[in-house]
Order: sequence, then C-alpha cells, then structure tokens
Amino acid sequence: MQKSSTDQYRYFLKDSVRKTLDFSSTDQSLGKPPPPIEKPCSPEAERIDLAPPDRFQALPPVDLLHAIANRRSRRQFSDAPLTQEELSFLLWATQGIRAQSPAGHALRTVPSAGNRHALETYLCVLNVNGLDSGFYRYLPVEHRLVIEYRDGRAAGRIAAASFRQDWMATAAVVFMWSAIPYRMEWRYGLAAHKVILLDAGHVCQNLYLACETIEAGTCAVAAYDQELVDRLLDLDGSDEFVIYLAAVGKVS
Repeated sequence: MQKSSTDQYRYFLKDSVRKTLDFSSTDQSLGKPPPPIEKPCSPEAERIDLAPPDRFQALPPVDLLHAIANRRSRRQFSDAPLTQEELSFLLWATQGIRAQSPAGHALRTVPSAGNRHALETYLCVLNVNGLDSGFYRYLPVEHRLVIEYRDGRAAGRIAAASFRQDWMATAAVVFMWSAIPYRMEWRYGLAAHKVILLDAGHVCQNLYLACETIEAGTCAVAAYDQELVDRLLDLDGSDEFVIYLAAVGKVS
C-alpha cells in the first residue's frame, strides 16, 4: 500500500535512512578534501572587526538557572539599540570558534553532528550602534562581519520576506541562518539533512540564552518566503539556502 504524504514527511524525522546508506561511498570516505568551514568571500569585501571574547567579561553576569527559567519568545522590542559588543557576544555564542583543526574542523560554542557545522550566519541589521542598516555575514574564523550590502529599506524587506510579520521590522537585528548542505553531506550523504536542522536548534537555543545576558529578547521564526529571503542574500537556493530566522531586540 502506498504511503500517505504524512507518512513520507514523518519518515524524514526518523533515522531509518542511515540503514540504507553505504557510508564507504561518501566523499569523506573516498578521500575528497572537506569543504571550507567558512564560506569564502572576496578579499576586497568590506569587513568590520568585532569585540573579542575577552571583552565579554564586561557584560553583566547572569546565572544559568535564571537564564533558562526566564527564557521565552519575545516579539515586542524597545527602541534601544544593541551595541556592537553585544552583537559580537551573540554571534560568538551562536557560532563562535574556540579552536581550529588542520583536518578541516572547528570546535565551536555549539554542538554539531560530526563537527561539520553546515550553517552560515547572516544578519539583517536595523538598530545596532555604529552599523548601517543592511545585510551582513558573520565570519567566524576571523570573528568579523562582512558587509553584503547596505540597505535603508532593510526593515520593510525583512517583514515582506517573513509573510508580513511586521513586528520583525522593529527588531535591532534579525539573525538569518543558511545551510550549506554539502558540508554535512561530505560525511553523511543522505543522512545529513535531518541533523542540519537539529544543529539549527542548538544554535538558536544558545541565542535565546545569550539574549538573557544582555537584557534582550528573541523570537525564532520558521515561517518565511523561501525564494524571497534567499534572493535577499543572493543565495542560489540549492547549494545554500535560508533555514531559520530569529529577531533580536532590547526589552524593557
């Protein structure tokens, strides 16, 4: 009997595919070099230095128990901007690199299946001290931002790309995580795709907890216009595409 559409989509949540794969035929097993741990960008691209982790000691200490107990999705933000130091902290907490390996791996502040870290972090910056409105990408290896493009209409564009969730336009910054599937496929083949989404959950939970440290709030968003949001970031929609958003802003 043919499976229903519901059963087919539920199958994606299982790990049964692992039993059907020949892992000796993955690109890793075939000896192909791993893909880079960071998406390359032009040497001429404009970069912005971020506050290094040793500067985060100036942030107010928050007990982990308090952060977990206080964590919730917040869609109402004040007009107060984020500082660049606070943004630096949020980026480091969600994708920061603690150590690199010559074997093409990086130990980060979040877990990842096989240490593959298939995500890239883009930002729609709307209200951050010292940064123009527009779209940026985090370079975790350098702990810097690269400017994709400045855009005075970024607030309206991000609202339109999220099916008119207009509250997102009131955020200080919107995190936009893309997936580069081959980073995970290189090791796991067709078993890669479920764990990429699990990795995104790890990253976003770190964002929620880190926001509690700086008196900010966030709300994760999984409803968006896929083609429109990919065009905003000039992604091809196949080898790289957005999989998750989260709006961040100061709260009273």
